[in-house]
Amino acid sequence: MENKEFVKDLTKMEDDFAKWYTDIVLKSELVDYAPIKGFMVIRPYGYALWENIQHVLDTKFKELGHKNTYFPCLIPESLLNKEKEHVEGFAPEVAWVTHGGEKELEERLCVRPTSETIICTMYAKWLHSYRDLPFKYNQWANVVRWEKTTRPFLRTAEFLWQEGHTIHATAEEAMEETLQMHKVYADFCKDYLAIPVIMGQKSEKEKFAGAEATYTIEAMMHDGKALQSGTSHYFGNHFAKAFDIKFQNKEGKLEYAYQTSWGMTTRIIGGIIMTHGDNRGLKLPPNIAPIQVVIVPIAQQKEGVLEKVGELKSELSKKFSVELDDRKEVTPGFKFNYWELRGVPVRVEIGPKDIENNQCIVFRRDTLEKETVSLDKLEERIAELMVEIQNNMLESAKENLKNRTFTAHDFEEYKKLFAENEGFAKIMWCGDRACEDKLKEENSTTIRCIPFEEDKFQECCSICGKKAKHMVYAARQY
Repeated sequence: MENKEFVKDLTKMEDDFAKWYTDIVLKSELVDYAPIKGFMVIRPYGYALWENIQHVLDTKFKELGHKNTYFPCLIPESLLNKEKEHVEGFAPEVAWVTHGGEKELEERLCVRPTSETIICTMYAKWLHSYRDLPFKYNQWANVVRWEKTTRPFLRTAEFLWQEGHTIHATAEEAMEETLQMHKVYADFCKDYLAIPVIMGQKSEKEKFAGAEATYTIEAMMHDGKALQSGTSHYFGNHFAKAFDIKFQNKEGKLEYAYQTSWGMTTRIIGGIIMTHGDNRGLKLPPNIAPIQVVIVPIAQQKEGVLEKVGELKSELSKKFSVELDDRKEVTPGFKFNYWELRGVPVRVEIGPKDIENNQCIVFRRDTLEKETVSLDKLEERIAELMVEIQNNMLESAKENLKNRTFTAHDFEEYKKLFAENEGFAKIMWCGDRACEDKLKEENSTTIRCIPFEEDKFQECCSICGKKAKHMVYAARQY
């Protein structure tokens, strides 16, 4: 009864997916709304999840030779205006600082929407010789983009991210970096977040403002919509020319450097929720969960119970992230629901009779199954479960991706598919902007990417019927 009453507080995803999502992020205490419209407060549990993401990615970046830096969050307007295409792309979302104290500033300062301009300014100052290259820098920071419509994690006026910015002596080295970081993001999503992604290149319309090419990983959410989950950009020497980033080559001549940028944001937490969550709440992959195991004592007031669970926590904590819920003021049933809502992968239940029999009950969040496990085998079994749960969550997400991916041979079929379903549509595309715009205008879909692995199922464009250049994935997106 307690379980039903508790879960009833959540909107069912099949009734209202958007409301379900909002219920989860608020009730699981990942975030709360800030007193400024469009901003969020990331609460300790949500930030612990972001810290785990940070730790994994930061370790991978450093293994590849990247170093962390920090640049100012305020950027002079004159710097932003140095690269026309870039500033036009961000202008509608920029927040401006016009006063310092009571004094009006001589030049407006924008609150960082992205850092290319200020980083390029410093790179031009620091770079002298080919011997200095490559610069492989990253920063963990916040950015502000004044979004009109917001939703926690997915689209907020302020969010957290990492942005890598590298410069190289040759175009080949820069492209190699771009594609390498693209793969880092894809592997991270698969191996840690249990999210399968489609890897590919953005169309000219959808690429990053100022980039020569943008590479993306696109994930499918539980409702069939796409989430752009990480991007890697090849800039060529576009920004280098705008900001005069030159170096002296081996022959003593000045050359422009080649540049990349790549990033992942707190939006990926929304991706975890919408890929794996269910009507009981969050479902977190063990490889990224802030708490992997929660221990709930049964009849904890009885002699020996708290001592035993304390011993278990001490032992299990050597290998796993463990929480002991020994609150006296709530029932075990309430605790079960509390931790299921928060998506903890494994729950251990143990009471006086279990202790007598040298056993405990183990519950797995992904399948909601319980089993009895000997205390002598508990650590070993939990280690097995971490792998089983991680793999099962990935396979479930792959199945959703497969089942919601369709093929549209012509535009009528395409419109019919999206009238009846949400998902990814594989279509052939001639490459014309007019056909791409038609998708947006007629059913609010966009080309998500030109995949590296193209299934060219016909010769003609699915939109206009002319000769096709690419197979692309199209979808509605967050």
